[in-house]
Amino acid sequence: MWGLFGSVVLVMLALDLGVFHRTAHRVRMREAAIWVAVWVSLAMAFNVFVSQRFGTARGLEFLQAYLLEQALSVDNVFVFIVVFKYFRVPESYQHRVLFWGILGAVLTRGAFVLAGAALISRFHWLMYGLGVFLIATSVKMFTQGDDEVDPSKNKILRLFRRLVPMTAAYEEARFVVRREGRWLATPLMAVLVVVEATDVMFAVDSIPAVFGVTTDVFIVYTSNIFAILGLRSLFFLVAGLVSKLHLLKHGVALILAFIGFKILVESFVHISEVISLLVLASILLISTVLSFAFPARQDPPDEPPVEPAEGGEAPPASASAGP
Repeated sequence: MWGLFGSVVLVMLALDLGVFHRTAHRVRMREAAIWVAVWVSLAMAFNVFVSQRFGTARGLEFLQAYLLEQALSVDNVFVFIVVFKYFRVPESYQHRVLFWGILGAVLTRGAFVLAGAALISRFHWLMYGLGVFLIATSVKMFTQGDDEVDPSKNKILRLFRRLVPMTAAYEEARFVVRREGRWLATPLMAVLVVVEATDVMFAVDSIPAVFGVTTDVFIVYTSNIFAILGLRSLFFLVAGLVSKLHLLKHGVALILAFIGFKILVESFVHISEVISLLVLASILLISTVLSFAFPARQDPPDEPPVEPAEGGEAPPASASAGP
């Protein structure tokens, strides 16, 4: 089973970067829509396979976990937008950054899943702590405002700039270049570091949430990976719509609260997978519809600053003008 899943992922990633995106180019909405359809279709086909192989209950768990991860991915898309604007990443380079960033996420999330599964299997009482954590996270999402993301305050980025010598400007789509006998990172590598660090932060919320749906490691990991593999194409498709989905965050908060509640009462009341799926899907649908029905006020966007690389000038406009 793991071999089948790994084969599908490796083949699709090879086709993605080695064939269809071999050269850096701007991803148009039509191309993004096609790839979103491809990844969603693969996930749904795998969902059918899981249902037939492990039973309907496991199939419903996979679908819940996949939908939950897709909803949580909206915040990732927002952060990617801010990061790309901050560094003024040319549109033709953005897919390359997201590809390698999400490839790294495949490995880091695997480590998170294995660690979480090992802890839960050994200390079952941690599930109750997980339920409390999800409810607390839900309350936090409801009460805190929409904090402005500032990549310059990212501690990982600051450490990277302090330790790694960098070029002053982008060097096409390369992450490293060789100058005067030594290797230098480009600003595109700094962008990749921020993307990776961002995914680790989001994994801290998303992985526990999925464990609230199922403790089956295979379901947790495969649903998670299918969701983030389609995140790159989803970014190019819905980047312009993310700011309009202002109520989706509250919908996700409700879902996390529901999952946390389900964990805490599972010993007394069993909530079926069908009911759980209906609740999750209904909340996502209602919050999306209400977001468009009652649009949020938007202030005129400010041009984000660009900090120069350590020891160099900011990337010149001709080399780094972004969207």
